[in-house]
Amino acid sequence: MKVAVAAETEAGEPRVAATPETVKKLIGLGAEVAVEPGAGIKSGILDADYAAAGAAVSPAAVEGADVVLKVRRPQAAELSRYKKGAMVVAIMDPYGNEAALRAMANAGIVGFAMELLPRITRAQGMDVLSSQANLAGYRAVIDAAAEYGRALPMMMTAAGTVPATRVFVMGAGVAGLQAIATARRLGAIVTATDVRPAAKEQVESLGAKFIAVEDDEFRAAETAGGYAKEMSKEYQAKQAALVAEHIKKQDIVITTALIPGRPAPRLISKEMVASMRPGSVIVDLAVERGGNVEGVAADAVANVGGVKIVGYSNVPGRLAATASSLYAKNLYAFLEILIDKKTKALAVNWDDDIVKATALTRDGAIVHPNFKPKSAA
Repeated sequence: MKVAVAAETEAGEPRVAATPETVKKLIGLGAEVAVEPGAGIKSGILDADYAAAGAAVSPAAVEGADVVLKVRRPQAAELSRYKKGAMVVAIMDPYGNEAALRAMANAGIVGFAMELLPRITRAQGMDVLSSQANLAGYRAVIDAAAEYGRALPMMMTAAGTVPATRVFVMGAGVAGLQAIATARRLGAIVTATDVRPAAKEQVESLGAKFIAVEDDEFRAAETAGGYAKEMSKEYQAKQAALVAEHIKKQDIVITTALIPGRPAPRLISKEMVASMRPGSVIVDLAVERGGNVEGVAADAVANVGGVKIVGYSNVPGRLAATASSLYAKNLYAFLEILIDKKTKALAVNWDDDIVKATALTRDGAIVHPNFKPKSAA
């Protein structure tokens, strides 16, 4: 059983899908591990580190591999190097990328999309969305503090008192909760909002104040899978009015709202931006799906009337070493359920709930029910 760790080819992707720690564990499962040269260099991992862990470092690492570990979905040029039937495990970004999925199917690749993992207890250690969003929430606060140009905590000095910074977090999922916790640790006064009623208790447990229109629609605004539902136009208008008034008084706003498979909801209008004081900062963590903030620019800090709008893509990648470490552990936990520990060979149970939820392509076809062509669905 040969497992390959591919170097990422997409520009701006510094993460890697395995670390020396997980390489050792994979070898313990019976795998022969090969790593492409330079795969980990942007995450601070040298080829020599992989070799010391027992991996072969070779430009031909992926050729003939039974399993290929990646961060991003393989590009067309990469697919030609994979053997037919190879399992490719990555963050596949399948929504709206039908042509890329078809190319994977045509190449005979068995593709697993890690972001489609079901939210069940068994899958928690494999949850790449949570591990990466956690880091994005932390980094959002660090980026905001760097751009803000003022101290976050209240400081009482001989020269006078420095007031605490007011931070408003929009969306209290994994990223939002980590942003709240980080801003609180840095001494800010933190408020937060979310459309899910369960978020109120979580926000308040971190010492932040919850801001929302708490009507009947709000109390029923969560899917069985734990995601936020899209709210009615009426509720959105009421919530927007409340948020607009609140934002005027904030120094830093962090937006984290994403609905799987859809464009990011617009949370902050240009009028809201204009209402903020010059020198204020907004960090938009949803820029890769169009952004939550009107006026955000991908991979840039836009200055709109003196308000900075930070729109970095791939925020977890801004903490590449930590992000790679967590992502590699997620992938190892996933591979564990695909390998027979007695025979030390691949033994995929296609009826396993985790396998069924994540399998995108197999036997030359797109097999995931959410992405099958309509004629085959």
